[in-house]
Amino acid sequence: MRGGLREMAMGKLARLVKVKVRRTSKAAKEQKPSRTEAENAVRTLIRWAGDNPRREGLISTPARVARAYEEWFSGYDEDPKEYLSRTFEEISGYDEMVLLRDISFESHCEHHLAPIIGRVHVGYLPRNRVVGISKLARLVDVYAKRLQIQEKMTAEIAACVDSVLKPLGVAVVIEAAHQCMTTRGVHKSDVTMVTSRMLGVFRKNAVTRQEFLSAIGRLRSGAQ
Repeated sequence: MRGGLREMAMGKLARLVKVKVRRTSKAAKEQKPSRTEAENAVRTLIRWAGDNPRREGLISTPARVARAYEEWFSGYDEDPKEYLSRTFEEISGYDEMVLLRDISFESHCEHHLAPIIGRVHVGYLPRNRVVGISKLARLVDVYAKRLQIQEKMTAEIAACVDSVLKPLGVAVVIEAAHQCMTTRGVHKSDVTMVTSRMLGVFRKNAVTRQEFLSAIGRLRSGAQ
């Protein structure tokens, strides 16, 4: 009996060790490459494109691309919820919509690494606290500075505002041009993609939703 229990314990231990080894191996595989590896990858792409990475005009390009990637994808190193953590409750009973429109952003399509350039409109109906408007712009930047598809980015921004501020409702609309279809593929210029995410009262109440959508259109036409 004792021998059987010992074998069962040893078998369980062996399985745990295997799981730990698999997790360790997975973590090692997903470890971020070094700067040298990144620059060598750029040199490979230059050669694959048909040019010589050692010629004068391209010799510093790998280092420049690595620095550009650090900036373009800095959102992976930031927690978007931190930007919304400091809120203000002294709002003197304000209970109308808060809207920040035309937040410009640049992102990159996760399918082709091509630029996505556009604007975000974020609105929310506060319950009992508000956040500094610059924090909403920073929130947009965190998600934009990651490999993205527009639909996902729209949902992520809305979900983050909803989970941290816990307002009565959140509305997010993104309008953007995708260079994966304007500079390649179908080559259709002047095409804008529009996505929206409505939560809480913006989803349930047609009047509140229309107020948000009308505010975007009215304010934009007034600015032109």
